[in-house]
Amino acid sequence: MKVLVSDNISPKGVELMKKAGIHVDVRTGLTPEELKSCISEYHGLVIRSATKVTAEIIAAADSLKVIGRAGSGLDNVDKEAATKRGIVVMNTPGGNTITTAEHAIALMFALARNIPQATLSMKEGKWEKKKFMGVELFNKTLGILGLGNIGSQVARRAHAFEMNVIGYDPFLSDEKARELGVEKVSIDELFRRSDFITIHTPLTPETKNLVSRDSIETMKDGVYIINCARGGIVNEKDLYDAIESGKVGGAALDVFEKEPPEDFSLIRLDRVICTPHLAASTREAQENVAIAIAEQVVDYLLNGTIRNAVNFPSIPADQLPRLRPYITLAEALGSFAAQVYEGGITEVTVEFRGEAGEIDTKPVTIAALKGLLTPILTETVNFVNAPLIARERGIEVREMKSPDSGDFHNMLVLKVKADGKESAVYGTLYGKKEPRIIRVDSFPVEIIPEGTMLYIHNKDRPGVIGNIGTLLGRNDINIARMHFGRESAAGMAISVVSVDAEVNPALLDEIRELPNIISVRLIRL
Repeated sequence: MKVLVSDNISPKGVELMKKAGIHVDVRTGLTPEELKSCISEYHGLVIRSATKVTAEIIAAADSLKVIGRAGSGLDNVDKEAATKRGIVVMNTPGGNTITTAEHAIALMFALARNIPQATLSMKEGKWEKKKFMGVELFNKTLGILGLGNIGSQVARRAHAFEMNVIGYDPFLSDEKARELGVEKVSIDELFRRSDFITIHTPLTPETKNLVSRDSIETMKDGVYIINCARGGIVNEKDLYDAIESGKVGGAALDVFEKEPPEDFSLIRLDRVICTPHLAASTREAQENVAIAIAEQVVDYLLNGTIRNAVNFPSIPADQLPRLRPYITLAEALGSFAAQVYEGGITEVTVEFRGEAGEIDTKPVTIAALKGLLTPILTETVNFVNAPLIARERGIEVREMKSPDSGDFHNMLVLKVKADGKESAVYGTLYGKKEPRIIRVDSFPVEIIPEGTMLYIHNKDRPGVIGNIGTLLGRNDINIARMHFGRESAAGMAISVVSVDAEVNPALLDEIRELPNIISVRLIRL
């Protein structure tokens, strides 16, 4: 077996693989063309964030069985292309949790007390004591955007400084918030009340430019903003303008829209402190993730054991052909539900009806949880840790079986209870392998769960569909499929429109303004 290590990782990880009898080549700094030309000879690829594993690279990887990321983020790997070729994609979730939380706290302290600026001043031979007046963290309100593993650790540390901690996380249950000692608030309230705002959400289409001109205008004058999550969540141009105007008191940034940045105008502002994506860069964290991914790659290549895979559950090989379609369906149901329903989830029930009740249900339930949690937590969720994350968030998970699947041979039902309200998504397999969503709450539908879709809640009135089609056509967006469901004639209805291109927020707002439209959501499966 041969493994290519194409990014810098701790030598301890490399040595571990070699001791297991695997031939390891360490070749960092490869261009995409160089990687493409050599990847066919390797069975494993170990990366960090620098290597871009594109669909083109994967197409050339004739022998590749596993891609291992020493860290959690996987936005540099085309997971869909890897899955189609049967390549397992693994990461090391949690390996960077403590170090990233500590870095966010360190930046918050440095920002509050002007430590980098004062240090630079003294190195220049100056003694500008009055220039660098700071602020205390004591009794200030810290707003945490995203209370997953890292955000939760930040909250625990902020309590030691006697800060008032508030948080926004759509998936955070009231019980988990109480356990963390965090006041759960809406995102608008967090922006309005916080003295310091620290960001710990993934970069998704929904969180891109989450902190921008409009949201900054609602914040306190003099607010401080810290971002150790992902570049692009903060609109850098809008932040620059807000700091220049005095609206924002300062910012501490570890991540940027482009890395390394091409435009340094924001970075050069006196009230901005920054680090070059160092949140996970501690000796301890890098050793931990290098050893962890080396162990995982060795286990898979030599023993067939899958751990911390984001695209495959750990299932015996002889069961995988039968279970794979149900796993695909369950993950799609979970992802669909997460993007349609709101609120802190407290209960999840997966019902297996008809022939579905005869399979090994555990990996299918895990797939549903992974699908449900991924839209919020993205790279930190996989088939191994999804149950643990659900448990940590106070989500009770249940399974039920029934021989009755109505007019279908098999059926999965995902029921989600959030903020006291229960919702349900129903799915089946056509021909025992083609997933379909056949019901959403009380609306019968037939949805192919793939691609980009508009989920529209509307009144069942003439012209609704025509108006939507006309508006999309004017914006050069092609409709791939349309699915409809209604409770009764002239009653409430849902329209699910699959499209071939992205729909920007401005166009979504236009759709919402159409007659008889109640709500619109963008779904990506």
